[in-house]
Amino acid sequence: MIDELLLKIPILGTKLIDYDDFFEMIIRFLINFSVVFTLVRVIYFPMHRRKDYLTTFFLINILIFFVCIVMNDVKMNMAFAFGLFAIFGILRYRTEQLPIKEMTYLFMVIAVAVLNSLAGKKVSFAELMLVNISIVIAAYFLEKVFLLKHESRKSITYEKIENVKPENHDKLIADLRERTGLDINRVQIGRIDFLRDTAKVIIYYNEDNPNNSFNDESTSVSSKNE
Repeated sequence: MIDELLLKIPILGTKLIDYDDFFEMIIRFLINFSVVFTLVRVIYFPMHRRKDYLTTFFLINILIFFVCIVMNDVKMNMAFAFGLFAIFGILRYRTEQLPIKEMTYLFMVIAVAVLNSLAGKKVSFAELMLVNISIVIAAYFLEKVFLLKHESRKSITYEKIENVKPENHDKLIADLRERTGLDINRVQIGRIDFLRDTAKVIIYYNEDNPNNSFNDESTSVSSKNE
């Protein structure tokens, strides 16, 4: 009776529950969440310790999964579908540009959500699991086996404003290495404040144990009292 009532309502026009579709959605979601949990919590987080991105990856994956699963029965042209996911793919924060490693994981969680929600009847369960397992294995080996050195970063408020000039790039790196004691690979110069003669500099350096580092956005390097 409830099903008949819902079918008569123009806005709803659907059954109360379709058990086949409902349980299929649950199975797909469990597969999707298991893969993302392994990628983000087991592989990514122990290496990078970024809780802000941890929450973002999970929420974006879940959001895209349910958007795709709900719109799976809606006829969409391919250009619109790719445009929809491109919007999520080019996400960046206004306060800080998304690092390349986090951008890669963002694409992975988006791809996993799309694969597990839109895989059609022509794709067997074994093929779907093979794709998911391959993604997890590739991420694990690249993070844990092949790339043993972890590149950490720190944001520094730097006061030697003359060293931020392009021609003084080597002096900038040498000065930061001496004063921080870190083997710096590269630096990025951000906002420059000529009123205070300071600049925001992000330093990148390798370390064997990423748990020893903490990215403090307010770190400052100063020699005014020297």
